[in-house]
Amino acid sequence: MAGNRRADRRGGGEASPLRLIAIAIILIGLVLVSLRLLPGSPFESSAAARWGDSGTPGGRSTGTAIDRSARQPAAPSPSPSPSLEPLPFVAKDLKLDIEGWYSWSVLDRRTGKIIGSKNMGETSTTASMIKAWIVADYLRRAADNGQTPSDAKLADATRIIRDSDNTRAEQFYNTVGRDASIKRLISMCKLTDSSVAPDKGWSRTALSPRDTARLGNCIATGTAAGPKWTKWLLNEMKLVRGAGDFGIRKAFPAAEQKQIAIKNGWIDRTREQEMHINCLAIGDTWTMGVMVKYPIDMGYDYGMKNCEKITEALLRPGT
Repeated sequence: MAGNRRADRRGGGEASPLRLIAIAIILIGLVLVSLRLLPGSPFESSAAARWGDSGTPGGRSTGTAIDRSARQPAAPSPSPSPSLEPLPFVAKDLKLDIEGWYSWSVLDRRTGKIIGSKNMGETSTTASMIKAWIVADYLRRAADNGQTPSDAKLADATRIIRDSDNTRAEQFYNTVGRDASIKRLISMCKLTDSSVAPDKGWSRTALSPRDTARLGNCIATGTAAGPKWTKWLLNEMKLVRGAGDFGIRKAFPAAEQKQIAIKNGWIDRTREQEMHINCLAIGDTWTMGVMVKYPIDMGYDYGMKNCEKITEALLRPGT
């Protein structure tokens, strides 16, 4: 029996308490190691946090958003935009032999950039040039009210634009609310220099060359006449004839003149003893305003030719 008990202690039998404790310690150690390597565990080690990472620091959450763009393929660079064709005008300081005051401005319809003379924010009275807005305001308001002008009214509008008919312009001006119409012009076309002449009529509206170019863009974009009538209005402005066909577009080659929409103004101001001549033109990529004022005894023709002369001086060589 004694021999058997000694054999049990050497080769098996019940394990001693010390041996059981040692086994328990080993098992607990293995469990802890596993927990440290398990992602998301509260015992997670920094090594586990880098699983799948490239080895760069910053992959472990710290409570703030992590920019992972460094691990993403770089997006291809966009192709450079093609440069815009230059406008037919060159910005320059003009020193022309012109009597009196003159000013000009050009707006690039593609970018909204405006160039002009240093005094392009100074104003003059518009005379008939404002009729382009009066007709635009009438047509847009009619469309907004679900109305279509009669053939007779459209014929009147044609006479106002092409022939600068004063009587019909006054009738339209009354229809659109007189001074209220000019206030809409300033607001809708985002003019900065211009003003209403209260109770003094459309002819006394004060516009600058810069705001004249803005008015042209306001017509060209459809804001002034609305989507239904813009094309019609621009076509009528291309068909201006007779005494009103002068100025900016006359500086261009004959073949191009037919594609330029215009509306001009001319009046003798006896109170100021001045001639006020104004030119508005709308091209495919630009709009332009030119204004001149000079002694009244020099006549209309002097100012009409100077609108063209100023434009010629600004045209890019080869235009």
